[in-house]
Amino acid sequence: MMTSANTDLIRVIADPLRLQIVTLLAHETLCTSHLVEETGARQTNLSNHLRVLREAGVVETEPCGRFTYYKLHPEVLDGLAGMFGDLAETARTTIETDRKRAC
Repeated sequence: MMTSANTDLIRVIADPLRLQIVTLLAHETLCTSHLVEETGARQTNLSNHLRVLREAGVVETEPCGRFTYYKLHPEVLDGLAGMFGDLAETARTTIETDRKRAC
């Protein structure tokens, strides 16, 4: 079922730079310096996107000396994957039963 929380999360991840960050963090825990190097984004821009991801619960921080590392919360993506899986199953049922609303 599509909830407002899911809609908000989709909007958060739909931004191209945030999606790139999520993709990179799926492969390894990275600090801001690594993310700047990998994405080519300016540090201030990247920090703003990381804040949005953190506030949405997509990533968490891990302080390490003077650096801050970011790691992904895979459960958040699992929830979205489940929601899209449910939508796909509903679409299959709709197609199989040829369900359509009369005009």
